[in-house]
Amino acid sequence: MITLYTYPHLFGLADNNPYGLKTVAFLRLCGLSYRQEHIIDTRDAPRGQLPYIMDGGTVIGDSDLIIAHLIRQHRLAIDDDLSAAERRIDHMVRRTLDDLYWVMSYSRWADARFWPLFRDQLLNTHPDLTETLLEAAREYNLKRYHFQGIGRYEPDQIYSRGLADLSAVAGTLAERPFLFGDTPHSIDTALMGFLPNIYRYEIDTPLRAYVAAQPNLVDFCRRTVPLVSVAPPA
Repeated sequence: MITLYTYPHLFGLADNNPYGLKTVAFLRLCGLSYRQEHIIDTRDAPRGQLPYIMDGGTVIGDSDLIIAHLIRQHRLAIDDDLSAAERRIDHMVRRTLDDLYWVMSYSRWADARFWPLFRDQLLNTHPDLTETLLEAAREYNLKRYHFQGIGRYEPDQIYSRGLADLSAVAGTLAERPFLFGDTPHSIDTALMGFLPNIYRYEIDTPLRAYVAAQPNLVDFCRRTVPLVSVAPPA
């Protein structure tokens, strides 16, 4: 059986990190059996990052590499019907979400308005976590933001970037149930990793306010939340 290693769950979602949640959504959408292990220590993870999986004797990190492996290993046809043009859109949306990730992460770990609320929610949900551990994680993330670059901007500039990403996603999704129509593809599991992770976040960041104001994004979150909730769909 596949073992998926992710960060802890939060706000009723199976992972508080969008890439781990994306992987959960993919596994569930494709009906693959797996078990999930929630961890904080990433020293044993490929490149020191989560999520990663163990599939038999194979260890794979990075959500896109995990999904590519699962498609190949289990002969999944989830993306077989995509045209070349749709595959280009798929790629651009994934990269837009990669940019959005940094703004999401900043809003939780760095923004002084929201960090205490996020920290307290983690501590209340997971009694095994300690404030010392979370403060150390915060310091690590602050360094990441600086070297990545986003931490060198003012908060309004950072959120403006994330809101532009969300606007691009909302406009591309439009009124369709999924990105390319009525049938979900792997790119939709990426959207499931990010959009519900913002919408179900019980702290009113600018990102959450934007998603909550977009009817098509709210509808997407409400329809797909069973694939990303702590309790898997029946």
